Amino acid sequence: MTKNTQNRVVVTGMGAITCLGNSVEEFWTGLKNGQSGIRKISLVSPDGFPCSVAGEIRDFDTEEYMDRKEARRMARFSQFAVAAACQAINDSGLDLEKEDRDRIGVLIGTGSGGLPETDQQAEVRVLRGVRRMSPYYIPMMLVNMASANISHMFNLTGYTNTCVTACAASTQAVGEASEIIRRGTADVVVTGGTEAGICEIGMGGFSTMHALTTWDGDPTKASRPFDSGRDGFAPAEGGGVLILESLDHARARGARIYAEIAGWGVSSDAYHLVQPHPDGVGAAKAMDRAVENAGVELDEIGYINAHGTSTPINDKSETIAIKRVFGERAYDIPISSTKSMVGHSLGASGALEAIACVNSIVDGIIHPTINQEVPDPDCDLDYVPNLAREVDLNVVMSNSFGFGGQNACLVIRKFTG
Repeated sequence: MTKNTQNRVVVTGMGAITCLGNSVEEFWTGLKNGQSGIRKISLVSPDGFPCSVAGEIRDFDTEEYMDRKEARRMARFSQFAVAAACQAINDSGLDLEKEDRDRIGVLIGTGSGGLPETDQQAEVRVLRGVRRMSPYYIPMMLVNMASANISHMFNLTGYTNTCVTACAASTQAVGEASEIIRRGTADVVVTGGTEAGICEIGMGGFSTMHALTTWDGDPTKASRPFDSGRDGFAPAEGGGVLILESLDHARARGARIYAEIAGWGVSSDAYHLVQPHPDGVGAAKAMDRAVENAGVELDEIGYINAHGTSTPINDKSETIAIKRVFGERAYDIPISSTKSMVGHSLGASGALEAIACVNSIVDGIIHPTINQEVPDPDCDLDYVPNLAREVDLNVVMSNSFGFGGQNACLVIRKFTG
């Protein structure tokens, strides 16, 4: 991807539903303090599954964001997306009554859509017959319905789309959303990601792949990115939404600006269904393309929010990829994994990590990678172990690498006018 020369794109609002709390403030406070939101799993019985922990959303009340009737017609992943969008729109100060809604787009990333609803309705079909299945099952399950429900709830009639690239989905969604604004298709895009896949079929599928952690001690220590004791990711759910605007539009309405989306890059490993390329080739290409697209120099990158899933293969290959891109300077760049505290929420992860990056820039704080206890000689970079670090940040990078070898990377910059 070539350097951006078109409209500048800024972040003016954020919303988050996470296992650390159901607001951006609670999420960011937990990250800064090195708190884990991973607990014993409760959405499904752990019996029969090697993984017994998860980053589940707690104390989530749909009626804070929508009426009961609307909520009943939405899958859980859509509910998270609508809730995070409501927070983000309120945070942005957008007065939708004064906006041209044809110029406001929606682009949400997700991996599996209404997977728990599929699980539930499959059981209904077997036990009670097809005629007892919910008439709302199809519109609940479809992966595009998070974007569709946000559009419907806020009467946003502009560009609408859904990004479905597994664990890279919401990072790519934010990048694509910035491109929509740059090319003049929209003035504002509600973007981010959502996931709610903790159910028997989801847990079973990941378990038979041996992707999940089998940690049976303190749940808060289950996710251990880059640590030699890591053995798989902790499944999680949640939603994160950012409001992106053209700089001209944000300035015209006097918006508070958090940061700027400087650039983005994508690539494909073209290597394996679920494993990353062991030499980090595809991941490195995504990072290189994001840097080029942002028009920054490699030595300007002051922090990397890693994909950092806590799986043996991913963390090693990501470390290799960072070294491929940055060479010896890789050892001087602070890197941390949000997933060490919130687990892996698949298609929602990139959006939540982008929110963490924006807050890192605003507050000058890099959150830690917790559970860094025993160094892995294959992961020998600076992962900001266990304690947050105060750093003045101007340009940061956020990585997401999904199944199918689909890679996405954002470059986010401090807004300086």
